[in-house]
Amino acid sequence: MSRETTINVKQEEVNQLSAKLKTAKAVVVAEYRGLTVQKTEELRRALRKEGCELVVAKNNIAKRAATACGYGAIDSDLKGPNGVVLALKESVSAAKVLHEFAKKNPNLIVKSGIVDGDFYSPAQIKMISALPSKQILLAMLASQLYSPLKDLAIGLDLVSKQKENN
Repeated sequence: MSRETTINVKQEEVNQLSAKLKTAKAVVVAEYRGLTVQKTEELRRALRKEGCELVVAKNNIAKRAATACGYGAIDSDLKGPNGVVLALKESVSAAKVLHEFAKKNPNLIVKSGIVDGDFYSPAQIKMISALPSKQILLAMLASQLYSPLKDLAIGLDLVSKQKENN
């Protein structure tokens, strides 16, 4: 393969990864050194189940794609055998799956990530993994908004019953 062909192939890989990074709601870099093929496949299945994807690319290609998307903050963590995990449906899903998997498999190390366009350190990614899902947060908000209305309705009902009795 000629030098020009090699450059074109690598540029195409960068473009493909950039397109995936742009569509992802979150991007998490994790080192998978020491995981067996079986464990890696188990991780991929768990990620797919939650609407995420594990992409293994050469670090140089991943750095170029991240820089092209404005995610240059993760460049320093792209050293060694890394996987780039893309959360395609929900922002916190990748962090949740990775931390659950890392509890049973200490060889998996979460390095950093980009969630909704902001850079997060490993400790912050761990905190994000403890957040409830978007649906649960919306349900919690709805119940908090509903509670005062319910109390008002009960109070008005009691006042109207009291006026009827007098």
